[in-house]
Amino acid sequence: MEIDLPDVIAEVKAAFDRYEQALVTNDVAVLGELFRNDPRTLRYGIGENLYGYEAISSFRAGRSPVGLIRRTAKTVISTYGRDTAVASTLFYRDTAPGRVGRQMQTWIRFPEGWRVVAAHVSIIDESKET
Repeated sequence: MEIDLPDVIAEVKAAFDRYEQALVTNDVAVLGELFRNDPRTLRYGIGENLYGYEAISSFRAGRSPVGLIRRTAKTVISTYGRDTAVASTLFYRDTAPGRVGRQMQTWIRFPEGWRVVAAHVSIIDESKET
């Protein structure tokens, strides 16, 4: 298996960057597009466990667009073959000083493009970051 092929990393980075832009601008349509429309897709959030695309879509549609601006750091994209990737990043919000968010996404290439099939988001005290 080929790991971290530069062209595949570039593709996933473009999808990840598109997701990040959609997240901070609350572009629900793009967020919905980038998660795999499948009952097996899941997202563990800060205060919610979402099983299936419908639950994720409902959460996104009902989420307040206030306070979504953030900055990311230490983003790592690892690819495994040409069709599987994991994107991991830290994020910081001015509305949560002293806290650092952590986000991991599993991306799979489908005929329609790269899609998130699993995501996990959590927040810890920044002092615990190593």
